[in-house]
Amino acid sequence: MVFVGGPRQVGKTTMCSWIGSQYSDYIYLDYDIDESRKVIVKKLWRKNIPLVVFDELHKMDVWKRWIKGEYDSKNKSQQFLVTGSARLDVYQKGGDSLLGRYIYWRLHPITIDELPSDIELEDGYERLLQLAGYLLLKKCI
Repeated sequence: MVFVGGPRQVGKTTMCSWIGSQYSDYIYLDYDIDESRKVIVKKLWRKNIPLVVFDELHKMDVWKRWIKGEYDSKNKSQQFLVTGSARLDVYQKGGDSLLGRYIYWRLHPITIDELPSDIELEDGYERLLQLAGYLLLKKCI
Protein backbone atom coordinates (compact mmCIF):
# COMPACT_ATOMS: atom_id res chain seq x y z
CA MET A 1 0.00 0.00 0.00
CA VAL A 2 1.03 3.57 -0.56
CA PHE A 3 -0.36 6.33 1.65
CA VAL A 4 -0.20 9.83 0.14
CA GLY A 5 -0.65 12.67 2.58
CA GLY A 6 -0.06 16.39 2.55
CA PRO A 7 -1.70 19.77 2.84
CA ARG A 8 -4.99 20.71 1.23
CA GLN A 9 -5.04 21.57 -2.46
CA VAL A 10 -1.57 20.19 -3.12
CA GLY A 11 -2.80 17.76 -5.79
CA LYS A 12 -3.10 14.41 -3.99
CA THR A 13 -6.37 13.43 -5.65
CA THR A 14 -5.31 14.65 -9.08
CA MET A 15 -2.02 12.79 -8.81
CA CYS A 16 -3.79 9.59 -7.78
CA SER A 17 -6.25 9.92 -10.65
CA TRP A 18 -3.30 10.23 -13.04
CA ILE A 19 -1.64 7.17 -11.48
CA GLY A 20 -4.92 5.27 -11.86
CA SER A 21 -5.13 6.23 -15.51
CA GLN A 22 -1.82 4.41 -16.06
CA TYR A 23 -3.49 1.13 -15.09
CA SER A 24 -5.68 -0.98 -17.35
CA ASP A 25 -8.46 -0.55 -14.80
CA TYR A 26 -8.86 1.12 -11.42
CA ILE A 27 -11.51 2.43 -9.07
CA TYR A 28 -11.49 5.72 -7.17
CA LEU A 29 -13.49 5.77 -3.94
CA ASP A 30 -13.84 9.00 -1.94
CA TYR A 31 -15.07 8.60 1.63
CA ASP A 32 -16.58 12.11 1.42
CA ILE A 33 -19.00 10.98 -1.32
CA ASP A 34 -22.07 9.03 -0.15
CA GLU A 35 -22.02 6.47 -2.99
CA SER A 36 -18.32 5.79 -2.54
CA ARG A 37 -18.68 5.56 1.24
CA LYS A 38 -21.29 2.82 0.83
CA VAL A 39 -18.98 0.89 -1.50
CA ILE A 40 -16.11 1.24 0.98
CA VAL A 41 -18.08 0.27 4.08
CA LYS A 42 -19.79 -2.70 2.36
CA LYS A 43 -16.58 -3.65 0.49
CA LEU A 44 -18.37 -3.73 -2.87
CA TRP A 45 -15.50 -2.94 -5.24
CA ARG A 46 -14.38 -5.65 -7.67
CA LYS A 47 -11.75 -7.84 -6.06
CA ASN A 48 -9.92 -8.41 -9.36
CA ILE A 49 -9.36 -4.73 -10.16
CA PRO A 50 -5.61 -3.92 -10.22
CA LEU A 51 -5.75 -0.62 -8.27
CA VAL A 52 -8.14 0.69 -5.64
CA VAL A 53 -7.73 4.35 -4.65
CA PHE A 54 -9.24 5.25 -1.27
CA ASP A 55 -9.48 9.03 -0.75
CA GLU A 56 -10.14 10.63 2.65
CA LEU A 57 -10.18 7.20 4.32
CA HIS A 58 -8.83 8.67 7.57
CA LYS A 59 -12.32 10.12 8.18
CA MET A 60 -13.68 6.61 8.70
CA ASP A 61 -13.92 5.40 12.31
CA VAL A 62 -11.26 2.77 13.04
CA TRP A 63 -9.86 3.24 9.53
CA LYS A 64 -6.46 1.80 10.44
CA ARG A 65 -7.93 -1.50 11.58
CA TRP A 66 -10.24 -1.56 8.56
CA ILE A 67 -7.48 -0.99 5.96
CA LYS A 68 -5.18 -3.46 7.74
CA GLY A 69 -7.85 -6.16 7.45
CA GLU A 70 -8.55 -5.33 3.81
CA TYR A 71 -4.87 -5.30 2.94
CA ASP A 72 -4.21 -8.63 4.67
CA SER A 73 -7.13 -10.34 2.91
CA LYS A 74 -6.96 -8.72 -0.54
CA ASN A 75 -6.12 -10.37 -3.83
CA LYS A 76 -2.31 -10.37 -4.01
CA SER A 77 -2.35 -8.75 -7.46
CA GLN A 78 -4.47 -5.84 -6.21
CA GLN A 79 -2.80 -2.63 -5.01
CA PHE A 80 -4.16 0.02 -2.65
CA LEU A 81 -3.43 3.74 -2.86
CA VAL A 82 -4.75 5.71 0.12
CA THR A 83 -4.89 9.50 0.14
CA GLY A 84 -5.79 12.06 2.74
CA SER A 85 -4.39 14.46 5.27
CA ALA A 86 -1.20 14.14 7.26
CA ARG A 87 -3.20 11.96 9.67
CA LEU A 88 -2.29 9.06 7.39
CA ASP A 89 1.26 9.16 8.74
CA VAL A 90 0.57 6.58 11.46
CA TYR A 91 4.08 5.23 11.93
CA GLN A 92 4.68 6.97 15.24
CA LYS A 93 1.13 6.71 16.51
CA GLY A 94 -0.31 3.90 18.59
CA GLY A 95 -3.18 1.59 17.80
CA ASP A 96 -3.41 -1.00 15.06
CA SER A 97 0.00 -1.66 13.59
CA LEU A 98 0.34 -1.12 9.87
CA LEU A 99 4.09 -1.60 10.10
CA GLY A 100 5.48 -3.21 6.97
CA ARG A 101 2.20 -2.84 5.09
CA TYR A 102 2.55 0.67 3.66
CA ILE A 103 4.87 3.34 2.40
CA TYR A 104 4.00 6.92 3.36
CA TRP A 105 4.65 9.65 0.83
CA ARG A 106 4.05 13.30 1.70
CA LEU A 107 3.17 15.43 -1.31
CA HIS A 108 4.44 19.00 -1.12
CA PRO A 109 3.34 21.96 -3.24
CA ILE A 110 5.61 23.22 -6.00
CA THR A 111 8.18 25.82 -5.02
CA ILE A 112 9.74 28.70 -6.92
CA ASP A 113 12.83 26.55 -7.63
CA GLU A 114 10.69 24.02 -9.53
CA LEU A 115 9.24 26.40 -12.09
CA PRO A 116 9.63 25.46 -15.75
CA SER A 117 12.57 27.27 -17.35
CA ASP A 118 10.33 29.24 -19.74
CA ILE A 119 8.65 31.15 -16.89
CA GLU A 120 10.36 34.29 -15.63
CA LEU A 121 11.13 34.31 -11.91
CA GLU A 122 8.96 37.37 -11.17
CA ASP A 123 6.01 35.95 -13.13
CA GLY A 124 6.41 32.61 -11.40
CA TYR A 125 6.50 34.24 -7.99
CA GLU A 126 3.29 36.16 -8.72
CA ARG A 127 1.60 32.99 -10.00
CA LEU A 128 2.74 31.08 -6.94
CA LEU A 129 1.25 33.68 -4.62
CA GLN A 130 -1.94 33.84 -6.66
CA LEU A 131 -2.56 30.19 -7.51
CA ALA A 132 -0.70 28.16 -4.86
CA GLY A 133 1.83 25.49 -5.64
CA TYR A 134 -0.13 22.73 -7.30
CA LEU A 135 -2.41 25.00 -9.31
CA LEU A 136 0.61 26.84 -10.63
CA LEU A 137 2.08 23.59 -11.92
CA LYS A 138 -1.22 22.67 -13.56
CA LYS A 139 -1.36 26.05 -15.31
CA CYS A 140 2.25 25.65 -16.53
CA ILE A 141 1.57 22.31 -18.18
